[in-house]
Amino acid sequence: MLAIIEAAGWPIWPIIAASIVALGIIGERSWSLRKSVVAPRELLAETLHEVRTRGVTSEMLARLTQSSLLGRVFAAGLKNVKSSREVMKESIEEAGRAAAQELDRFLTTLGTIATMAPLLGLLGTIIGMIEIFGSQGPSGMANPAQLAHGIAVALYNAAFGIIVAVPSLVFYRHFRAKVDSLVVEMELQAVKLVEVLHGERQA
Repeated sequence: MLAIIEAAGWPIWPIIAASIVALGIIGERSWSLRKSVVAPRELLAETLHEVRTRGVTSEMLARLTQSSLLGRVFAAGLKNVKSSREVMKESIEEAGRAAAQELDRFLTTLGTIATMAPLLGLLGTIIGMIEIFGSQGPSGMANPAQLAHGIAVALYNAAFGIIVAVPSLVFYRHFRAKVDSLVVEMELQAVKLVEVLHGERQA
């Protein structure tokens, strides 16, 4: 592997750096976007049961805020549970926007890497082509060592750029769809919380 990196020359290092960042983001988002962490299935039922049995307490709100992103949304609404339906819904929408922004964290960077990696590979290819043309001596004969190095730089960088870009793009699309699904799930559960507490539907 080190021999390949040496053959690819200095243009490979930005691609390697981009791949490390992409791997870090993929690992972090895979862990953070689990449904059990963002929007636990049983949280709505547990919250409604506690509100009915004990009422809304500061301890309950603090626990909800610490539990998950959906818990933060519920806590924002329950702080205004004695207000009108519209006020409660507005506070939930504000917390929901903040939660959606939290879910989107680092995805822009991952999408940028997916777009940028092939361009970095292309840059390496161009640099390799420059070395290939520079290997021509005054007599028209090419320096074999310089020619081989130029070809290696051109091919390895193009390949590494694509290798980094493809999984980055796949995971970006996957996380984007997952975030959209989680946002819809949180919206549905938050609306149900409001409607149940205001007597507009059964739990």
